[in-house]
Amino acid sequence: MEIGIFAKTFNRPTVEGVFDAVAREGLHVVQFNMSCAGLPSMPDAIDPAVVERIRQAADQRTIGIAAVSGTFNMIHPNPQVRQEGLRRLAVLAAACKGLGTGMITLCTGTRDPDDMWRAHPDNQSPEAWQDLTAMMAKALEIAEAHDVTLGIETEVANVVDTAKRARRLLDEMQSPRLKIIMDGANLFHKGELRRMRAVLDDAFDLLGRDIALAHAKDLSEDGKAGHEAAGNGVLDYVHYLRLLRDVGYDGALVLHGLSEQQVATSVAFLRGKMGG
Repeated sequence: MEIGIFAKTFNRPTVEGVFDAVAREGLHVVQFNMSCAGLPSMPDAIDPAVVERIRQAADQRTIGIAAVSGTFNMIHPNPQVRQEGLRRLAVLAAACKGLGTGMITLCTGTRDPDDMWRAHPDNQSPEAWQDLTAMMAKALEIAEAHDVTLGIETEVANVVDTAKRARRLLDEMQSPRLKIIMDGANLFHKGELRRMRAVLDDAFDLLGRDIALAHAKDLSEDGKAGHEAAGNGVLDYVHYLRLLRDVGYDGALVLHGLSEQQVATSVAFLRGKMGG
């Protein structure tokens, strides 16, 4: 495994400046966000010249783009908002080859109309699940057309809020282009921290064979969507990393949920847990 980071952790006026900051931390892989290039995260359009500039800036610093963020609310209560998200997903997918990446990360969504990371009681309704599967089927058509993989993760505030529901979605979609982003800090509902190893074990039993990317953040309280920098919470990283190795994962371990000032400490923490 190689430690990586969300590129948008570093707020710089140019994409070159962002990649310079990544390289100064001794990191060589990122999850990219188009906001780092002065665009919306889900742009209305992407100039090929911008794609080329991003690719050159990354290549010149020996930085790989493991994935690009393509999060939008896939079960937004307004169907027009959902359709606009799909249209922008297609724009992003069309740019992936030029960026040198084959993966887009998604948000499975919430019925909350204002914040796609905020829970809503209707997330558990049959209608929400039907909307998710309908949207995912269309998203997978886009992925197939542009030869990319889509990554989902459990989020306690989203419709896919457990490993079991993530497994259900994979099984229903039956697509090799839908994979899992494993984030140990996202698995814990209220009252589950005391069962940490059991919750992690269950998630890997259900999803381990489908992991395409791993995230590294932390948590200090279960049942909430808040984040802590890796090493600043209670996640059992020894066990988490062991489980990743046991399923044969050898890709990027991407830091996020941290400030730029916390990067060096979290990188050192992960390196220590990974044995250097």
